[in-house]
Amino acid sequence: MSRYNESMNSLFGLIGNTPLIKLSKSVESLNGSYYAKWEGANPGHSIKDRIALYIIEKAEQKGLLKPGATIVETTSGNTGFSLAMIAIKKGYRCVLAVNSKASEDKINMLRSMNALVWVCPAKVSANDPNSYYNVAKNLAKKYKNAIYVNQYFNDLNVEAHYHTTGPEIWNQTSGKITHLIASSGTGGTISGVGKYLKEKNPNIKVIGVDAYGSVLKKYHETGEIDPNEIHYYRIEGMGKNLIPSATKFQYIDRYVKVDDENSAYKSRLISRSEGIFVGYTSGGVLQATYQLNSDNEFNKDSRVVLIFPDHGSRYINRIYSDKWMKKQGFLKQENKKSNR
Repeated sequence: MSRYNESMNSLFGLIGNTPLIKLSKSVESLNGSYYAKWEGANPGHSIKDRIALYIIEKAEQKGLLKPGATIVETTSGNTGFSLAMIAIKKGYRCVLAVNSKASEDKINMLRSMNALVWVCPAKVSANDPNSYYNVAKNLAKKYKNAIYVNQYFNDLNVEAHYHTTGPEIWNQTSGKITHLIASSGTGGTISGVGKYLKEKNPNIKVIGVDAYGSVLKKYHETGEIDPNEIHYYRIEGMGKNLIPSATKFQYIDRYVKVDDENSAYKSRLISRSEGIFVGYTSGGVLQATYQLNSDNEFNKDSRVVLIFPDHGSRYINRIYSDKWMKKQGFLKQENKKSNR
């Protein structure tokens, strides 16, 4: 029976067990079969519902959280929304340090969910005292009875996906998945799912999507951080200027880098051709898939799962705004193809 056909005792019963949707028009020129793991179907409209609930409930089990306590986190928006949603239901205060790269839509939604939001500059190093990492650490010290979720360096982030997202994908594909393609930010999703799938079948290719301006791809290949790679980019929730311990590189076969412009076009392509209203990162995942297809990664027997991590409603004033796209210089050629 569908979870929507029965009364839920809690909103939390709607987290996880998201649909796997076969893609058609957006991938019709590619080799193989393609499926979207649609995480926008979660009640908080993103994959971050999974880790937020898992980490909070683990903290409760350990006695670290009691009614009236404060949850503090660093977020590009989605994790913050999930934490705020769960905090409301459980009676906690939610305080968030948000990267200024987060869309205005995201910031407004966080505040609408009773979260106290500190907007921190995006164009600073991870060690800068004004970075959202350091602001969150200081906020956690400021509030009594506070816990710092610290998703970038919390192995429960990985564990949540190992126990939920990974088994779902394996079961939904009847174990026939050949490739997983997922964005890499904190690394929790790709690491947890990758670990589970590799244990089931080590031949499954696990491919991370990184952004130009981020250090993850080169670190995976060389074990070194190249500061010359770090520069500002627009995609939210993908890539990093540091190495999160929640990224378990041993479960990732390779990385593909994508740019802001083509990722934005691919998000719009998915929404217009598949009817799935996706966020910016989902477009990056599809763009990486196109690049991999050009590299002959797939054949007619490939069964490829793409994780689409969040909902397009959080990007109305960005990638779905022609005004914003033109301001970025993305619509200089109005008839530009998005499948280059």
